[in-house]
Amino acid sequence: MKISQEIGKKIRYTRQSQHMTLNELAHTICKSKSTISKYEKGEIIIDIETLYDIAEALNVHIDELLYYSQELTPIITNSSIPSFFEGTKQFYAYVFDGRNNQIIHCVYDVLSYNNDQYQIMMYMNFKSYEHYQRCETTYYGYMEHYDALTNIMMTNQDSPIEKASAHILASYLSSDTKWGLFTGLSSRPLMPIATKMLFSKVILEENEELVNQLKISKEDIRILKSYNMLSIM
Repeated sequence: MKISQEIGKKIRYTRQSQHMTLNELAHTICKSKSTISKYEKGEIIIDIETLYDIAEALNVHIDELLYYSQELTPIITNSSIPSFFEGTKQFYAYVFDGRNNQIIHCVYDVLSYNNDQYQIMMYMNFKSYEHYQRCETTYYGYMEHYDALTNIMMTNQDSPIEKASAHILASYLSSDTKWGLFTGLSSRPLMPIATKMLFSKVILEENEELVNQLKISKEDIRILKSYNMLSIM
């Protein structure tokens, strides 16, 4: 029943986020209101055809309603030197989007470890940390971790031609947060971008202080002009 309950939670969250009532969903898929309620509570098992009908009615991909029981993998370093990522299974990142003047928050899940690389999934720009997997953009890729540098290389799940990467210098240093350089391809408008990304092992309060940290500063511009490069120190 756990699977049915988790799927039911996703259906209820998606329906409510779209301001759709139980009656409206029930009418759309030709079921009773009480049946939809039982689906959302996990009291009855949903057959696959009905689940496809619900996904279509909610205008989401069926994968967004499925439940995955997936254990995350902790990052282990090969050095006795304290590392920013040591022991983390999940971490967070923040960038500031000057086009709409708002913080874009991200969650990184560490999925597995193979061939000296950690497989990761990044969820970008979501409404709720509780449901971060329902996000605007999802990237899948890998992390290579060294004593002096961490590289994260990713591909957009919805657009394979869109690549993104993050580079974190001196990740061996133990600290609450860590700066990195995030590069990728923006779709609004279509253009390559590079910007500051702040990494954290805990969720940060999104306030004016954080906005000021994420904005490109006068010192960033001075270094850019001097090096003729955008670099994050």
